[in-house]
Amino acid sequence: MISTDTFKFLSDLQKNNSREWFQANKERYEEAYANVFDFAGELIKALSKADTGVDASLEPKKCMMRIYRDIRFSKDKTPYKTHFAIGRLTRHKSVEIGYYLQIEPGNKSFIAGGYWMPQGEHIKAIRQEIDYNAADLTAIIDKPEFKKDFGEFRDQEKLKTLPKGYDADNEHIDLLKLKSFIAYHELTDNEMQKAGITGRIAFLCEQIHPLNVFLNNAID
Repeated sequence: MISTDTFKFLSDLQKNNSREWFQANKERYEEAYANVFDFAGELIKALSKADTGVDASLEPKKCMMRIYRDIRFSKDKTPYKTHFAIGRLTRHKSVEIGYYLQIEPGNKSFIAGGYWMPQGEHIKAIRQEIDYNAADLTAIIDKPEFKKDFGEFRDQEKLKTLPKGYDADNEHIDLLKLKSFIAYHELTDNEMQKAGITGRIAFLCEQIHPLNVFLNNAID
């Protein structure tokens, strides 16, 4: 579970996002990092049982994102992210397809999976797969439990015009117009601090897994 101290550190960082404050609170950061590191290790083991693409021996540090922001090309010059993130968990062909966990105070934590904003040949391949095998995708996203945990998959951001090569009367035009193919579930601070939360997140990822398989098959 994520500790109260970890959430308190991140909350304080949101209010004091400077190098001076961070250096003065480096010990608190290291304790928070260790907490998330341990959490990531537990999550990796739990996920490996639900998805063979997750290696149970994966080192947590390889899937933990840096807290330091790249501010070179950003108008926002605050030096630190105000959340911890865990990603790069799978061994699939595309590193963009997998699971992503964000840990952020204020009930802003979430688990997500799928493919965010594919471009170029990938978006073309995914749309082609939908056109040929939409039944495989709808069998995943229209399950009552999937909708209960992730909402309506078709409600993601869409193209305002038709995708090239597809007609308005295509039976699955609502899916073909999607810009992203993401399953997303919010997690409260209270949930993240409860025993058994790794099991809950692993269960959510188990539901996302068939979506990831569909997307990987599309671009393979």
